[in-house]
Amino acid sequence: MADTVAAPHIQQLGADMAPVHNPYTGEAIASVRTVDATATGTVLQRARCGRRIAAALSRATRTSVLERTARLVERRAESFAQLIVSEAGKTITQARKEVARAVNTLTLSAAEVRRNAGEVVPFDAYEGSEQRQGWFTREPLGIIAAITPFNDPLNLVAHKLGPAIAGGNAVILKPSAHTPLSALRLVDTLIEAGLPEEIVTVVNGGADLGAAIVSAPDVRMVSLTGGFATGEAISRTAGLKKLAMDLGGNAPVIVMDDADLDPAVESCVSGAFWAAGQNCIGTQRILIAREVYESFRDAFVARTKGLRVGDPLSEHTDVGPMITAAAGRATQRKVEAAVAEGAVLLCGNELNGSLYTPTVLEDVPPTCSIRQEEAFAPVVVLQPFQSFEDAIEQANAIDYSLHAGIFTSRLDRALSAARLLEAGGVMINDSSDYRFDAMPFGGFKYGSMGREGVRFAFEEMTQPKVVCVNHLDTAW
Repeated sequence: MADTVAAPHIQQLGADMAPVHNPYTGEAIASVRTVDATATGTVLQRARCGRRIAAALSRATRTSVLERTARLVERRAESFAQLIVSEAGKTITQARKEVARAVNTLTLSAAEVRRNAGEVVPFDAYEGSEQRQGWFTREPLGIIAAITPFNDPLNLVAHKLGPAIAGGNAVILKPSAHTPLSALRLVDTLIEAGLPEEIVTVVNGGADLGAAIVSAPDVRMVSLTGGFATGEAISRTAGLKKLAMDLGGNAPVIVMDDADLDPAVESCVSGAFWAAGQNCIGTQRILIAREVYESFRDAFVARTKGLRVGDPLSEHTDVGPMITAAAGRATQRKVEAAVAEGAVLLCGNELNGSLYTPTVLEDVPPTCSIRQEEAFAPVVVLQPFQSFEDAIEQANAIDYSLHAGIFTSRLDRALSAARLLEAGGVMINDSSDYRFDAMPFGGFKYGSMGREGVRFAFEEMTQPKVVCVNHLDTAW
């Protein structure tokens, strides 16, 4: 096992070692250095040094570093994709798409440095301020703690590092213990592209380390992509600082009776089972008009049964492993509990190691956890509805929401759904899992804090500073 994987520019903190396992084979593919809460002082000292260096970097330097990093990642795309497969279990096709998105995220971040510098404030447009003129700039917050999950181990790290660096901040990055290797390689590539190494401090460790970092007064913002339990713990301990959290969802997709069923089925299958369902905007609840329910259900189940589950390195695999065998077992137990309460299993729910077959359920009681909570697994619940109003009510019945979708050929219904659905994004004639890295991304209702998407994260990670000049009679 290697100490760090293809990251020669990073000096990792800590003496203890933790293995990183391939989700498909179970093999330990690398080890990384770890620290606990006792190292927090060292981490913060390095981050304070990084904050001073980052604040002094010119916009030209920040832009060129991010642009060069994007080009290096692009040139090494296959190597990055292979690394994602080995530590996260995504299929090679899905991993290549993630790398392409990360390149786009970094490129957008570079553009934001030039684009979003501030604005002129028209002081002289207001009575009493005729002799004043000025502007505001966007200034860094300082030190940002970024905590990232396993399911997009490269692009979700880029979504935090790119805007943070663009804004002139230092970052303490705590990647998922399951998938630290892509994060390390991306930070190493940033340093190779010219970023001073003190600006990003990568730490691997447990919850005690995370709590110590997020509660430190020097940390001015915590950006988390993760689960609700982690988000709640952070909100209790963070103190007076900015919080941005993407805490998951339970995405509904509505299929109206006037929808074109073939593309709806294809899109929903992809949206449900991409990345083995380990996707916060993955399609989990499909609400189908009673008139077309059986036709959609039969086509959806047939297409699901045709998915190939297996080795994620194979070009022919559609669904790779879940992140651990334990995650697969937990999912299987939830499905079996739903069946025991009256749900009908249409296909799937077979487990072989960490490989869990795509699973479709119907007649799931509303009290079941698999219907009420985020599954984060390749599991879909089919629900019929009687009317458009009924569909909206069912879609909005969950306490938290990221994305939703609707398939319809009627513009009035599409626009009504866009207005009525309680979600951070409404995808029309698309499944819930569509995301473009430039758009605002975040949740509605419980747990909604802030927005990602490069421009919006950049603005979250910076603060306006106003400069106002009063033209006195004194000559300048």
